[in-house]
Amino acid sequence: MQLLSKNSLHRGGFAGLKETRLIVDNKIGGQNNTWNGLGNFIYLADAQFLPNGQTGMHPHKELDVISIMVEGSIEHKGSMENGKAMHAEQVQAQRAGGEGFVHNEINPENKENRMLQLWVLPETAGEPASYKFYDLKKEQMIRVYGGNKSQSETLDSQTIIEVGLLSKNTTITQHGEFIAYITGGKGILNDVEVKDGDLVRDVNLNFTASTQQVYLTLIYLNKAS
Repeated sequence: MQLLSKNSLHRGGFAGLKETRLIVDNKIGGQNNTWNGLGNFIYLADAQFLPNGQTGMHPHKELDVISIMVEGSIEHKGSMENGKAMHAEQVQAQRAGGEGFVHNEINPENKENRMLQLWVLPETAGEPASYKFYDLKKEQMIRVYGGNKSQSETLDSQTIIEVGLLSKNTTITQHGEFIAYITGGKGILNDVEVKDGDLVRDVNLNFTASTQQVYLTLIYLNKAS
């Protein structure tokens, strides 16, 4: 098992947010203090928007952007789903494709929020821009990214991302290589205690929540859709 703690890394940021980058793949210039991803998964940041902070309008192209709201809310502005609000326990996935998109994420509240952002490189270039939105469900792992092209529930990819909002004693298993990120609680992962801000890379996941609520973000490859 490999484990990387958010608290061991530099807290940076830009514009109206602070963030800790845990995965910055060497495909996009990562350094020795961050990890490479898995498959086409290349980036993970744990971010807090300042009160009324925002990213500012900026573009993406040929990139899939998955945002997981942990605390508070954001207002989404841009060329797709302009005006959409996202609250805690919700997830949005945006495919820039060859068409590209511009967006600005805004904290509408007078207190900090918390959001995880993950990037995945698309497997097919030149696709149209598209947008997906999900509500998390307690005690379930919800697939928010990845799957084959024959389905339309998620953006297609061989890289799979699932998010669970789990309560005490809930157990999740997964075979094969994985990366997992723990948010907002604690648990036992492959016989090791893990806590908020811990990133784990291992093979064959066995995770049991040990607090009343914990987010588990799980990235793996090639599960049947």
